[in-house]
This record gives sequence, structure tokens and C-alpha cells, in this order.
Amino acid sequence: SLLSEVLDMPDVHDLFRWLGSLSFMEVQREGLAAHDLARDALMADLRWRSPDRYAELHERVRRYYNNAMQRNPRQSTQLLIDYIFLHRDNTAVRSFFDWQSSSLTTDSVAPLDIPELRAMVARHEGEESAALAAYWIEQLPDHIHVYRNRKRELLGFLFLMPLQSLSKDQLKLDPAARAAVDYLNASAPLREGEVATLFRFWMEKATYQSVSPVTSLIFVNMVRHYLFTPGLAMTLLPCSDPNFWMPMFSYADLTRVPAADFTVGDRTYGVYSHDWRVRPPAAWLDLLASREVAAAPALPDPRIEDMLVVMSRDAFESAVRDGLRSITRRHELRGNPILRSRLIISRAPSAADEDARLSLLQKLLQEAVEALGRSPRDQKAYRALYHTFIQPAPTQEQAAELLDVPFSTYRRHLKAGIDAVTDQLWSMELSS
Repeated sequence: SLLSEVLDMPDVHDLFRWLGSLSFMEVQREGLAAHDLARDALMADLRWRSPDRYAELHERVRRYYNNAMQRNPRQSTQLLIDYIFLHRDNTAVRSFFDWQSSSLTTDSVAPLDIPELRAMVARHEGEESAALAAYWIEQLPDHIHVYRNRKRELLGFLFLMPLQSLSKDQLKLDPAARAAVDYLNASAPLREGEVATLFRFWMEKATYQSVSPVTSLIFVNMVRHYLFTPGLAMTLLPCSDPNFWMPMFSYADLTRVPAADFTVGDRTYGVYSHDWRVRPPAAWLDLLASREVAAAPALPDPRIEDMLVVMSRDAFESAVRDGLRSITRRHELRGNPILRSRLIISRAPSAADEDARLSLLQKLLQEAVEALGRSPRDQKAYRALYHTFIQPAPTQEQAAELLDVPFSTYRRHLKAGIDAVTDQLWSMELSS
């Protein structure tokens, strides 16, 4: 099926059989694979001879794996390993990822694992950190992935801490959790329905956070978490040697955030983060696709981050109110923060200029008001909005007279209308 997709040929049976007869092709349980040397030689030649064809084939393989992961999210681990393999030629990835992780399995934690996990943390991070790990393993066992070989031996683990679920006492207990939540609240607080994850502990039994098949599988599970976690707003990834991982993490669009660094015992950990509201998974995959075939490591692309803002519900409501006041005077919408929200950016063409985004904001506001007008239950709120913002009366007192209601009643209907428009647009913002 992969060969058919890449070559855009419905029937590749004969070609598949011919490939299997070549001396440098290996027949494996999953299919055919070229010998490493042959594969590298063929790919280097294609990249030199026809860069456009090289990029086109990568795009087709990428599309195949994207579609396969969407169809089978529960079986996405091996698909992700193959997908990440497409990035192997970029120097920002090649030295930091080991593709021999396919012989390992991801498993849930068992009671017999707990002493070994605690000892693993104590060995690499010290007793204070081990005590914290033991506490979290007991409290949140469902958030732990353990990694085993074919003999079922425990080789490493990953703990995905759900920051939105922690109590005040738990935040006081763990400096890592406290620093992560403080950073989150100061930079981009969670909104209704959003979640955030701190990859609190991640390590291989023998080599800790060095490059290994286990750490590579840990990264695969992190990516799986990025792609399939509903409402994921932010992830934070601490590491004991942040400078070592900087090339790969920068390539993967993770930002170094010293404000979230923390100290346990005598060791300080550096933290990287990604705000999935600013660059959601689909846009993230597009960014990595552009870097995948680049000859050199890519530097972080600031353009989307410079444009997008993540607003709280209160800030969004205030911006909607300001937008309604200016709904018939498009030039007055300039500077409205909604222009830089996901509500607008996700719906505007990629090359949209400010005028196009102003028109889109004006259109969304008008459609939200008109939606109220189509609901018999919301007629009073709609009429208050209409005579205040769409065809405004000279004053609000005169608007109340047009509606033939007391001024206090008019104000109540107007507030109900603004709240309803805000609810509509906020729901669209969160789902963008």
C-alpha cells in the first residue's frame, strides 16, 4: 500500500515482487526494506539529481502515514516511528534519534515496577527526586508509560503530569509542577476545556536522558500525545541537559522557557515548551514537513508566534464588545486582539493581509448577530444588538424607545445579546 501511494499506481504487485528479488532488499515481517547502504546511496543520488522529485516523494510518504494514523490512532506508535524516520537526513534529528526502538513495547505500570522505577530515579536524579517520583506513581499510575524489551524487562519510563488536575498541596510538594503552573498562568492561562502536560520524568534505566532506543520511543509517545490529546493547550518538557537537546528540540518547534526551570536537590532542570493553541498539531506537522527535506537544521520560525495571541475568556469578551461597537466601521476594528486569535488566523487564507482579516472579523461578528435573529427565543437580544450596533440609534436611551421597553430592560437584553455573540465566537475560537 505504501509503494502504491508513493508511485501513484493502483496495482504494484509485480513491482513489489521484483523489489523483493533484489539482493539489497530485505524481506521483513512488515514488508520490504532496502539495506542501509543501498537506501542511503539511492536517496543521496535522488536528492542531488532531482531535489523536487525527492521532496515530492517525501510528501507522498508523509500523506500515507498521516492518513494511516488518523484511521488507526491506537496503532500509531509504529506509524510514528516510520513517520519520524523521514526526518533522519536532517542533522538536527539524525544524531538525537535511534530508530532501533521498534523492538520495545509501551506498557502500563504494574505494582512490581514501582520499586524499580524509584531506584531508577534515585540513581540518576537523587533521593529527593526519587521520593517525588514514588509519590506521583502512587497518585497517578494511569499517567505513566513504561518501556519493556521482548523479555518484558523494564528499561525506562515516562510520566505525563496533567497540570490542570493538580491540587494546591501537590503544587507545593513538587517544584517542577509549581514552576510549570506558575509559568502557564503567567504566560498563557488555560481556558475552559483545555489541558496541559508536563513530561515530569522521562529516562532510560542505564543511560538516563542520553540518546537511546528507549528515549527515542519516549519522544514517539510524546508526539502521539501531541496529536491525539483532546484540548491540549501546552506541553512542557524538562531535561537535565537542555543545551544538549537544543538542536533537536528547536527543530521540533519547542521553545526554551527558563521561567519554568526548577531545582530538586542539587540539580536544576531546564524546560522547553510548546503552545498548541499558537501552533496546533496540523500546523506543526506542516512546519516539520518544510524542515524535513531541508539540507541544514532549521531555526525557529517566529512568524506565527508573532501573529497569534491566546486570550482568556474575559479578554475575549472585552474584545467582542469592542468589535460590536465598531462593526459598521471596519477601520475602527484595527488593533482588536481578535484579529490575532485562532478564530481569525485559522480561517484566513495563509497570505491574508490586515484588510482581509478585518473583513473576516466584521463578517464573523455580523453572522453571530444574524444567527440570533433567526432564533425566536433570542429576538429580544437580537433587536437590542441591531439597534445598538448594526443600525444604531443616536443614543442607547433612544434605542430603548425604539424597542418600546424600559431602559433597564433594554440594557438586560443588550447584555444577553453580547453574551450570546461572545459564546458563539468563543466556542469557535476554542475549536479552531
